[in-house]
Amino acid sequence: MRINFNVPPYTGHEFEYIKECVENQKICGDGPYTAKDNEWIEKKTGCAKALLTTSCTHATEMSAILCDIKEGDEVIMPSYTFVSTANAFVLRGAKVVFVDIRPDTMNIDENLIEAAITPKTRAIVPVHYAGVGCEMDTIMDIAKRHNLFVIEDAAQGVMATYKGKALGAIGDFGNYSFHETKNYSMGEGGALLMRDETYVDNAIIIREKGTNRTLYKLGKVDKYSWIMPGSSFLPSDMNAAYLYAQLQMAEEINNDRMDHWNRYYEALRPLQEKGLIELPYVPEHCTHNAHMFYIKCKDFEERKGLIDHLLANDILPASHYVPLHSSKAGLIYSQFHGEDKYTTKESERLLRLPMYYKLTNDDLDEVVMRVKEYYKFT
Repeated sequence: MRINFNVPPYTGHEFEYIKECVENQKICGDGPYTAKDNEWIEKKTGCAKALLTTSCTHATEMSAILCDIKEGDEVIMPSYTFVSTANAFVLRGAKVVFVDIRPDTMNIDENLIEAAITPKTRAIVPVHYAGVGCEMDTIMDIAKRHNLFVIEDAAQGVMATYKGKALGAIGDFGNYSFHETKNYSMGEGGALLMRDETYVDNAIIIREKGTNRTLYKLGKVDKYSWIMPGSSFLPSDMNAAYLYAQLQMAEEINNDRMDHWNRYYEALRPLQEKGLIELPYVPEHCTHNAHMFYIKCKDFEERKGLIDHLLANDILPASHYVPLHSSKAGLIYSQFHGEDKYTTKESERLLRLPMYYKLTNDDLDEVVMRVKEYYKFT
């Protein structure tokens, strides 16, 4: 496509840092660049500890292990999310309980969570869609009163905040993604954020195949052995080096994306004012990170027509998640509590437009022009 949906971020220093890893013969996990990335996340978010992982999927799986999720437990989350959010708990034998979303932010409806809680409920998993924070004060209050864990799916939330607090650092655990489609990328990668230091040692053990190898290297134990179930969740330091080049320029990348987001919004606002489309909503107490720009069409058929129109003009848009509760696996491993009033309906209307670091204004304006052309708006 002439205008792609996504182009992975690249700053120009990535190869330099990867070359340094190779020359220093340190390319496996937990090298100098992994440490730098962990430190950057900790300082930026204020979490007690951050651990770089091979993916956000694995960070979520680690969160489930640290919460000791077991067979028969229940975990509450929205159905409008990526499959990894649910898989992490299904793999532990838990049942996923979906509740409806809010149509304004596409986030979990915080007012529906408490009614879905049963004696088997162990955790709430809010998903910060498009880097816009869920209503975390309400969610944290519910969790505290019912003695539940809160695991934030902040895959899209790096550099975003809720009431001044970094997404991913508010709940007990937070999970970031550094996939190539995210604002900051290492190709495949993620991070686990912990609010409470008491989980750190176990997290390090789980991440290092269930052994205390890392603690041994740090001099915290005098023997290196198998301690508990775990897996290999630590990425190569070459991947970490690629990411660090972007974290060093995080503000510049964020500002660039925000400029694109604001340009889209202002250019498409007249279509919203005419009632032709809906634009993203960001609550005043949330600072988003311009992870995506989406519009909402009238319905599924209108969205399909717009997609076809953009594709015909060499522009690649993207729809997003098919709600998990309607999938083959969802029918087996989950249940939807209450009414699906908005999840399916809103998911079928939403269309993501091209958004990436260094997207040119000319290309963005071309996308806007083609959207207006479809709606015959002049």
